[in-house]
This record gives sequence, C-alpha cells and structure tokens, in this order.
Amino acid sequence: MKMVITDERTQLFTIYKSVLKATAEMREEDDIHKIRSYFASCANVNLKEQKASDYTCLQHMLEVVHVVVDEIGLGRVAALGAMLYELMQHTTIQRDDVARLFGEQTATVVDGLAKVCELYQRNTSIESDNFRKLLFTFAQDVRVILVILADRLALMRHLRQFSEEDQMRIGKEVGQLYAPMAHRMGLYGMKSEMEDLSMKYTNREVYLDIARKLNETKRSRDAYIDNFIAPLRERLDATGMKYEMKGRTKTISSIYNKLKKSHVDIEGIYDLFAIRIIIDCPLDMEKAACWRAYSIVTDLYQPNPTRLKDWISVPKGNGYESLHITVLGPQNRWVEVQIRTARMDEVAEKGFAAHWKYKGIKTESSMEKWLSNIREVLENPELTTVDFIEDFKLNLYDKEVFAFTPKGELRRLAKGATVLDFAFDIHSKVGCHCVGAIVNERNVSIKYVIQNGDQVEILTSPRQEPKQDWMSLVTTSHARAKLRQALKEKIFKQSEVGREMLDRRFKNWKIELTDALLHDMTHKFGYKDINIFLSDVGQEKIQSQQIKNFVDEQIREEQEKTPEKTISAENFRHRDDGKTDETRNVLRIDSSLTDINFTLAKCCSPIYGDNIFAFITAAGGLKVHRIGCPNEAEMRRKFPYRIQPAEWVGSNNDLKPIDMRITGSDDIAILSNITQLLTKDGSLRVRSINVNSTEGGFEGDVTILVASTGSLDNVIKKIKAVRGVYNVELLNK
Repeated sequence: MKMVITDERTQLFTIYKSVLKATAEMREEDDIHKIRSYFASCANVNLKEQKASDYTCLQHMLEVVHVVVDEIGLGRVAALGAMLYELMQHTTIQRDDVARLFGEQTATVVDGLAKVCELYQRNTSIESDNFRKLLFTFAQDVRVILVILADRLALMRHLRQFSEEDQMRIGKEVGQLYAPMAHRMGLYGMKSEMEDLSMKYTNREVYLDIARKLNETKRSRDAYIDNFIAPLRERLDATGMKYEMKGRTKTISSIYNKLKKSHVDIEGIYDLFAIRIIIDCPLDMEKAACWRAYSIVTDLYQPNPTRLKDWISVPKGNGYESLHITVLGPQNRWVEVQIRTARMDEVAEKGFAAHWKYKGIKTESSMEKWLSNIREVLENPELTTVDFIEDFKLNLYDKEVFAFTPKGELRRLAKGATVLDFAFDIHSKVGCHCVGAIVNERNVSIKYVIQNGDQVEILTSPRQEPKQDWMSLVTTSHARAKLRQALKEKIFKQSEVGREMLDRRFKNWKIELTDALLHDMTHKFGYKDINIFLSDVGQEKIQSQQIKNFVDEQIREEQEKTPEKTISAENFRHRDDGKTDETRNVLRIDSSLTDINFTLAKCCSPIYGDNIFAFITAAGGLKVHRIGCPNEAEMRRKFPYRIQPAEWVGSNNDLKPIDMRITGSDDIAILSNITQLLTKDGSLRVRSINVNSTEGGFEGDVTILVASTGSLDNVIKKIKAVRGVYNVELLNK
C-alpha cells in the first residue's frame, strides 16, 4: 500500500514539475503564491477525489494544464483557466474572485468553462438539445474550445481506468465531436490521437486487429523507409539545407477509414506510411525552400501529378500549410512525402495557437470567420436537432475548394459547393436572386459544382425568389442557414396574404374565423405548420370551395350533436326512504357554515359556482363533490341514501386549484401574452406553467387558483381571445 502511495506522489510531482517548467516564461511573479493561497482558502476542495480508478482530479488538472501549455502552446490566461476550471467543480468559486486575483480575461475563460461544466452535469450528449448550448458556449471564446479539447484528451489517455459504459460514452463523444473539432482547429496531432483512442474503446476488435498487423510488418516497413530516405538525404545534404526528415506510419483510425473506403485488406493499402521533410529557414524564404525540396524529391522519384496538394500557396482555412506529393519509390510502391518548414510543422501540431508566436502571420481572421459561422448555425431557432448537428459538422471538416470572383478575390468553400453556395457566400441577397453564373467564361446553372481555381461571376434577377428545392442544391452550413431564413420570410409574407383572403371569404359566408377553426383546417388539409397552410391559401393552391365544404361539414356536425343537460342536485330522487329531493332539505354552503363538518373532494375539486352535491362519509362528515364528478355514478349506485343535495350561497373568496391545458401556435408572443394575462388578473393566482413545443404549435399545462366558476369562465374567455390560441381544456373539471 505504501508503494502505491509513493508511486502516486512521484507521478504527481513529476507532472507538477513539468507544468512549472512549461509555464515558467509566462507566469507572473506572484501567480504561484496566489494559486496556493486560493487553494488554501477553499476549505471544501478535495482534488484527491477520484475520477476513476487510480486517477484523481488533481492529476487530471495538472495533465490538462500541461496539454494546454506544452502541446497546444497557449499562454497564461488559458493555463490559469484550465487550473481553476477543475477547482471550480469542487468549490463555490466566484467569478469576481477570479477576476480580482488573475484578471478579467481569465475570469471570462473560467466563466465559459463553468457553463460547459454545468451542461455536462445535465448529461449533455450529441443527441440532446443541450448540445446546442454547449457549442454556443464554445463559440464565445476560442480558448474555451482549446481548454476543453485538452480536458477531453487528458481524459482519453486514462480512459482504460473507467467503466466500460463510460469508455463507450466518452469515446463516442470524442470521436464524433472533439476529434473533428481539433481537426478544424488545425491540431492534427491531437486529432489523430483522439481518433485512435476513440476507436480503441468503441471498436476495439478492429483496432487491435489493425494494430497487430502493423506490428507484424513493422520491421519490413522500417527497412523500406530507410531505403527510401537514404538517397534523398544524400541529395538534400549536398545543398547545405538545414532540415529534419522522418518517416511515420499512418494512424490506425486513418488506415481503418482507407479500408472502408477502398474495400480492401490492409495488405492492399500501399501508402501505410509517409515521409516528412521539415526545413529550418527564415520566414521570407519558406516557399522557395519548400519548392526546392520538392524539386529534389521529384528529380529522384517519379511524382503522381494528380496527387499534388499545394497548401503553401493557399493555406487551409485552419491555417495548415504544407506541400503533399505522392511519388513512386523502390519496388514500385507509392509513398507520400510532406514538405514544410519548422514553423508550418508547429502550426500543424499546435494549430492556431502556434500562429500567435509568429509576427506577420494573419490567421485570427480565419478563426473568427469560422466562429462566426458556428454562431450563425447555433442561433438559428428553425433548425431541428438532426439538421442542426448536420450543419455543425459541415463547419468542422475543412475539405476545401478555392474559387475567385471576377475581381480576383479568393473565396474558400467546402468541397462540393455549388454556384448557389458561392452566391450566398457573397451575400444572402445575391443568393436569393441567383439565376446562374459565368464560370471560366461559360454559362452554368446554379447546380454547377465549383472546382479549384474557377473564376465565378454570379448572375442575378430581381424576379428570382428562393425555392424550397434549393435546399438540395446547397452544401455549406452558411448557405443552408441563409436559405432557410429567406424561405421562412417568404412563407410568412405569403401567409399574411392567405390570412387576409380567408378573413374576406369568412365574412362573406357570415362565419367567424377563429384560431381554433384555423387550427382544425390546417390539420384537415394535411399541414403541420399554419403559416405554410396560409401561404398555400394565398397562392390559391387550396380552392375556396374546398375550405367552404370543410366549414359546412363542421357546422353540420355541431348541429347534430345533442347538447348535454346539466344535472342539478334537485333532480335526484332517493328511493330508499321514500323521500324526494323536493321534500328533503338542500344543504346551503357558504363561508359562514360552521356547524357542519364538510370538506371539498379532491377527485373533482369543486369551486364556488359549480353545481354540487354532498356525500355523507362513514365518519359522519360531508364531502362536497361537483355534479359530473368521475366518482358520482358509483356513489349514487352504492350509497344513494348518503347523497345530500347542496348548493352554493353568498360568495366565496377561498382559492381552489384548477388544471387546464392550452394549445396554440408556437409563438413567443402568444406565451408572453398568456403569462401576462394570468399574472395581472387579481381574481386568481398562478401555481405553475409548463409549456412544451410541438410541430408548429405548443401545448401548455397551467394550474391556477380561483375562487369561483365566474372567475374561471372569465379567465378562459380571455385566454381564448388571445390570437393564436386554439383551445383551452379543463383537466379536473
């Protein structure tokens, strides 16, 4: 046992020293003293609590800080944020305290991480509605994203110590969300490790099978790499160039993706490894040095021109720069060679954070544009959960094409983008009025897929309007969001025209057009959204006679219904004693009744103004029930001699609970109007309101306290008068 404790302390001390060393240049003089003092002031903190078997919160915190500083390359603010983030989960940490001790920027990062922590405590997953809130928190400050990525990576490195259920849940989440996000941020080393670890815990058998086969062929692979590198190294040395060259095997997850894509065994994949040449040179000589190395490689080995990827002349959207070429090596095997400088390599491993170290490299704008696109998707309330996740994932992957405007402005779009995507990328109005384009001096339709290097001139017409079938033509999340917004505005304008047409027709027919009737018509004609129904009415897709026939049918059904008569206590006769209700005294109930023990039945919650009767209990007291109570028939059948006619007299100021269900169109204004109406009415009190959205509408369960039937009727009348309310149903009346 002592050995275990000693090993744990040694491990923690090693990590702690590593963190101190990594943060030495960025720490302010009294940072360590402040942190120690703050930890000491938090009496309830217990960072020795275990996250999993043999993995404590303290160890996790130190490892996260190490990843943030050493592997991502962030500074003091993010490092402090990562440290206080873990502390926050075990104390009642206050934002003002953090701002006072460590600065406003640190407080902002900790605040963002606190919101993420809160969402995780609600078991947020990719499939949940809280997922949108989680990502919105990420998009507020790029450092929040980076610290959470570090947190997930540190957790994945110790995932073997968690339960199988947690391994599957965390592994799936990291593979689906955080690995693609690291990719989008340019953190390729982190992305690769996350993908491999995710696969290890979510697809273990395949992972171990590929790992075993790679291990079996490692010796022959290493020999081949040495054989490939030797003559290349000789030629590079002859130029006097400072460089580093190494071969690496591709990650297991990338190999698995190739296996799925090519439908072959691992033996059939020729490019299991890649050679990387990293050149040490000044910033102003980078391009020339990379192309010089490219010339040497292609002089020695035959290149495949279709596999050339030049991300030096035009870097990726996440800042990635490199030359990728595929050449025919010994034994006629294809080998990928990556050529980049030391700065480019650091950026490839540490992403945007590495750019901050180099002056003159403008990348913040690219990151801000991506975050702006993310916010745009997150703030679109019209997206369903499925569409939202699809649009967000479109923003994560950065397979890109580059096209130019007629003025030579470079536009970066997702691979597969169409002319319509290009138009919306310029401006939403250009997209809405797009009729085609001139690409490389020839006319093309809006369906044309943009190719690398295309020069695109968008053609517009004021008569063109966005169409629903355009949704199948756009591929970028930006274009999808703008198109959805334009279609919604178009439908809303058309629905106003349709509403006016219906109002005129119903006035001519001398029929009142109520919201409830409009709701019934919408469903009768097979629509889920009232605005779409009204839009089609406005465009005369639904004929006037069809609507008239429906309304006439509704009126006939109402007339054919036999109205139910209200039964009063005076109409009942009790045959057991030969007396009738007319000869029996009627119990008159009011607030001054003190000589008789009576209570109001909970099964029907009668209130002042209801038709009622009293039931004599076995204990001799009286229970007052509403006529129409669910238990009335049974009581009259079994105990007719216990039934006592009753009626309210005078007034009653006691408030009784009433449950009602309100349905209507899904509009924030409606809910606000109903809430204000209820809270301002002095004759009642609101106990609870619970609202759920449905397709195109809402359903709200409301409990109010009222004193009389008259008050209740008045409230119901007011609610039904609110525009957009379809129906008000009493649940316990």
